[in-house]
Amino acid sequence: MTYSVTWPRYCGLMEPVSNVINDVGCGLLSDDELVERVRHLAACERRASVALIRSLVEFDSRRLYLREGCSSLFSYCTHVLHLSEGSSYNRIETARAARRYPGILDALERGDLTLTAVRMLAPHLAAANHMAVLAAARHRSKQGIQELIAALTPRPDAPTIVRRVTQPAKGDPTPILAAEPTHEKSLSISTAADSPPALHISPTPPPALPAAVVTPLAPERYRLQVTLTREAHDKLRCAQSLSRHLPAAADIGSIIDRALTLLIDDLERRRFARVASPQPRSRKSRPSRRHIPAAVRRAVWQRDEGRCCFVGGTGRCRETAFLEFHHVAPYAAGGTATIDNIQLRCRAHNQYEARLFFGDLLVRERSDGGVSTLYRTDPWRSSSDRHRSPISGIASADP
Repeated sequence: MTYSVTWPRYCGLMEPVSNVINDVGCGLLSDDELVERVRHLAACERRASVALIRSLVEFDSRRLYLREGCSSLFSYCTHVLHLSEGSSYNRIETARAARRYPGILDALERGDLTLTAVRMLAPHLAAANHMAVLAAARHRSKQGIQELIAALTPRPDAPTIVRRVTQPAKGDPTPILAAEPTHEKSLSISTAADSPPALHISPTPPPALPAAVVTPLAPERYRLQVTLTREAHDKLRCAQSLSRHLPAAADIGSIIDRALTLLIDDLERRRFARVASPQPRSRKSRPSRRHIPAAVRRAVWQRDEGRCCFVGGTGRCRETAFLEFHHVAPYAAGGTATIDNIQLRCRAHNQYEARLFFGDLLVRERSDGGVSTLYRTDPWRSSSDRHRSPISGIASADP
């Protein structure tokens, strides 16, 4: 038996979305119009996702997937709707949680929660705590959701385990068979009498070390799982041996804590001149110089709290990595290396502001992704002695 199915529109949602996409090309929009377009489409996507989840709630309760020839709602989402396994799982778990707590759908539509956050929180929601938990999860990242779950259901500390990772024997890995490359000049039609193509065996490259896994166990407690090299393992054992005389200092967690403290102090000293007892200036600094004095770097780092100071349309940048010292008034335009004229910028915003001031034609990025350098070719010089003189307004974070 077959059934005729009519696909209804959800409150005419898709019609305005298609109009927004097709009415004008994105390349013809101004910057402000494109920003507004992206925000509007993101809101439309959230509304469409919530509409689908609302429908899945009723679809699941009626078990319509059975009528459509699927044994489960997951099978229907993956084989009929052609959603990925992860997308299907997120939407199904969110739909079942929203059946119990309808406020989840409103939070999703506002953008307060994501499908991943709801899926992770669903097993920990109850009638007594769901409002407080959903409010605490607002705009949290996946790491933040994991920390919230750890606070709801704390787990005991993980035992310290150091063991050797088993690897296949040296000549044991499965070889990679690769046919000899055929060039266009030697193409021919193969027949049954032809000999098979020559094969060469490429040894399997050594596997890369897996990324470390940090899992919250309870408030202020984390489990770290990391793979070390032989050299790092020997250093760890040596540190344990040397600290046996100290109370509780031989614990691996304490050793990592002390090592990280020393590493952070060393990096901040090298990059931002942060020291416990700054030395008085032995000579008068010249603000017109390109070099940024240690006292200026130290004061700027403390004032900006180790974070990019660029302020955009949605607020201050949150980046704390790849920080560089930025001349507010570019050095090429007479800007000085003073506390008032130096701010922290992440690499992306440092290069962005350089383009705003100098233009794209004068900005050239290094191939390694490092700090951009601006060059101008002197047009009045002959081709024999013409050279490029740097005019950059970008200051590297390195001393």
